[in-house]
Amino acid sequence: MDITEVRITLRNEEKLKAFASITFDDCFVVRGLKVINGSQGYFVSMPSRKRKDGSYQDVAHPINNEMRKKIEDKVLDAFEAELNKAGANPGIIKAAPSEEEDFDLEEEASKAGTA
Repeated sequence: MDITEVRITLRNEEKLKAFASITFDDCFVVRGLKVINGSQGYFVSMPSRKRKDGSYQDVAHPINNEMRKKIEDKVLDAFEAELNKAGANPGIIKAAPSEEEDFDLEEEASKAGTA
């Protein structure tokens, strides 16, 4: 399975730096990945939903470390390219997510150990 496209939407927030969508084999897309600035640098968080009990559950995620690394490498490379393209100018970075890009930074901070 190949990652054939990565789309990045930059954000100018303390921890949340971008949303990403990835396409596999030009036929299947996963939206809602997040690039987070954690205590040990940038990492990619998989799309998740908040449960009724307040916990979070990933709605899509790799099942082995090889695929996780492949996704993270591609997304972070695209993120870096988008930052370079934007000149890392916060003025052109969107400030608010769309409804489709549902997220909770407290959950991401706890995953990153920065809460």
